[in-house]
Amino acid sequence: MKDVIRHIGLSALTVAILAGCSSTTTTDVPVIEKNLSTNVVALSAPPQVDQALTLNQIMANPDWMGLQAKGAYWSDDSQSIYFARQAHGSPTRSYYQQSITDTVASELALNQLHAADQEYGVLDNEKVRKAYIYQGNLFVKDLASSKVTQLTRQNTKVDGVRFLNNGDIAYWQGDNIFKIDHSSGLSEQLANIKMAAEPKGVQEPTSYIAKQQHRLIEYVALQQSNAKSKQQYKEALAKADPTMSAKTWYLGDAETVTELSLSPDGRYVLLSLRDKDYSWRAEHDIMPNYLGKDGYVDAVPARARVAEDTPPGERLVLLDLQTHSKKDITIEGLTGFDEDVLASVKAENAKAKGESYNSEKSPRKIQRIQDWGWSQSAMQWSESGDKLAVMLEAVDNKDRWIATVDLTKGNLKTEHRLHDDAWINYNFNQYGWLPNSDSLYYLSEETGYSHIYLKAKGEKARALTQGQYVVSDITLGPKAQFIYYKANKSHPGIDNVYRVEIATGKDEQLTQWQGQLDYSLSPDGKQLLLNASTRTRPAELFVQPLNGEMKQLTDYTSDAFKNYAWQAPEVVAVPSSHGAGEVYARVYLPQGYSKDNADKYPAVIFNHGAGYLQNAHYGFSGYFREFMFHNLLAQQGYVVMDMDYRGSKGYGRDWRTAVYRQMGTPEVEDLKDGVSWMAANANVNAGKVGTYGGSYGGFLTFMALFNEPELFQAGAALRPVTDWAHYNAPYTSNILNTPDVDPIAYERSSPIEHAEGLQKPLLIMSGVLDDNVFFQDSVRLVQRLIELEKPMFETAIYPVEPHGFRQPSSWLDEYRRIHKLFEQELK
Repeated sequence: MKDVIRHIGLSALTVAILAGCSSTTTTDVPVIEKNLSTNVVALSAPPQVDQALTLNQIMANPDWMGLQAKGAYWSDDSQSIYFARQAHGSPTRSYYQQSITDTVASELALNQLHAADQEYGVLDNEKVRKAYIYQGNLFVKDLASSKVTQLTRQNTKVDGVRFLNNGDIAYWQGDNIFKIDHSSGLSEQLANIKMAAEPKGVQEPTSYIAKQQHRLIEYVALQQSNAKSKQQYKEALAKADPTMSAKTWYLGDAETVTELSLSPDGRYVLLSLRDKDYSWRAEHDIMPNYLGKDGYVDAVPARARVAEDTPPGERLVLLDLQTHSKKDITIEGLTGFDEDVLASVKAENAKAKGESYNSEKSPRKIQRIQDWGWSQSAMQWSESGDKLAVMLEAVDNKDRWIATVDLTKGNLKTEHRLHDDAWINYNFNQYGWLPNSDSLYYLSEETGYSHIYLKAKGEKARALTQGQYVVSDITLGPKAQFIYYKANKSHPGIDNVYRVEIATGKDEQLTQWQGQLDYSLSPDGKQLLLNASTRTRPAELFVQPLNGEMKQLTDYTSDAFKNYAWQAPEVVAVPSSHGAGEVYARVYLPQGYSKDNADKYPAVIFNHGAGYLQNAHYGFSGYFREFMFHNLLAQQGYVVMDMDYRGSKGYGRDWRTAVYRQMGTPEVEDLKDGVSWMAANANVNAGKVGTYGGSYGGFLTFMALFNEPELFQAGAALRPVTDWAHYNAPYTSNILNTPDVDPIAYERSSPIEHAEGLQKPLLIMSGVLDDNVFFQDSVRLVQRLIELEKPMFETAIYPVEPHGFRQPSSWLDEYRRIHKLFEQELK
């Protein structure tokens, strides 16, 4: 029986937000007025809250806040949406469909899921059929009739699918590629790729004894002759018999296929290969689980550390299925492929050891771009299949290339090179071909901000967007007339959707939201699906015609959460005294705040995690527990600040790379400016300020307490990084290079190297099952502090917790300790 979820309709708060006015159900936004003559900001107190928050409520199972819609996407006909909802801690999701004109969402039964419109699928050239993979099997849907046909029913999962230009469907399983004829239904194997040495076939005798055996023993000679005849017959049959399957490709046993891409005409296959012995797993390390289900200590496999991880790079191979020929694609066509881009870093490290460094050119390790923000392949074919582009990056993180592949010669030609002396961003790497053209569109940070560019073959690139704002999430419209994108043009912390006309460069703003949002363009190109939030309201789903008004589709935030008078933090710009311009931050004010209060307020600065993450924005924070905790602190008389220190997302390339080779230095400078700002503008006692944060925020707490011991009176570091040489390679090598090349950067940036500076109370809290920042990180630092005879630290361990805590009891225990620390040291 279908479960129908009733749509409550627009809440009073949402109506107020959309109308641009205040709601009576929430705390008014603090008003900030700037006195131009004194350059001092005037803050007004938030309204009084009658119902006090408790840590038990804040850290309880978050289901009480509401079960939000997740992973929403459009139906094929653009008339409804699909999404999932999942209770906290539940191992499974429930899936729903909701018409954009209805006020209810219907839960899909398990036997309906295979026929539901799928988010990921491919269309044929006429856009009348859609092929997709569900539970590892292949399906095709007729879009006009909505008829769904299952094409495979196997235990071996299908890994990828595409329509060929003639209407056939090609799919691949592992390293094998198949084709289904659209008219006859015949299934044909296009390529059988084996990562093994090619069989030698019938071999002639070579040694004296073998030759003698063939010469003297007639039976042996006859067997040899028969084997030759059979081999020759099979080869002739394979060439002449049209019913035979494709020949096997033997590519050696030293590598493994990391990705394959079939051309739309079915003729070519591009392969990316990597050393088969490479693994992201640690060679000689484990993570112990002390609470194994059998009562013993379980040895859990662990990732490699940047100090020991040596990515081998990848190489490209082009297979011509028509001529059965193979071309190894070399990297000489990449501009700067052999530059010594780390020469100055190596010279500095050599000098520190009393040595000298002589720079020499040498081919660099190259691999497909590893973008963390999109699921698009780094291999892009034009619609006709006669043009192929690849996006590659250097393993040293200093270069990204968009290159075309000469299909006849197998050569690369650089179409665009993006070089960064720090590191290439792992976001903003979307690109593709414009239909029926030789032009590529792509994102690039070359001006310091991510923008859209268009490049035709043989011509200079043309910028379609420009300015001091960040462009992301680009979508090519269904008629290729516009490119749609998200950007923070009006304010770094406010997102909206825009589109630019490709032919003219005319730009148009499509949404007028005052918060954060993500979007999806409908298949017909006429509507936007928006997942939008504000500072005090979690994200809900909205739909908006391109030239119409937003309509709210979901209202899954609980009444208990909606009806509470949450304080909306004000986003302020803190002037930098360290050459950074302005540092954006959220500020929460205490109940009954007065700038003239004789007793200055204690304060807390929260340090967000990830480093490259934005939290001082106008949307609902992903740190929802911390948002509520900051409301609690404000109720208890604290000023709370949440800074987007340098290295944070949303502010461009220079802000992002300010931490290059010096993690923890510019960020602590920004925290110092934050304390000064609060003392000058929020009546804060600068001698009563604490700080806390998790992951990168925990690392930053360490760096502040160790290197600026007078700045904070107490700090709490949650799941913290203590030594960057022990963190993973994909993240750390971007910012600090690698320990063997740049030990100076690691010693400068790792808290364990600065632990002797600790003078104020420190709380260290870690999960034993943390497979991101290992528990060992905290163990090593604790031992270092013991040996330094530092008495002012305490620890708390959480035996069942990974990096992101899961159990409400663990969250509660953790934040009780943080709260107790601040109450003891700051009041």
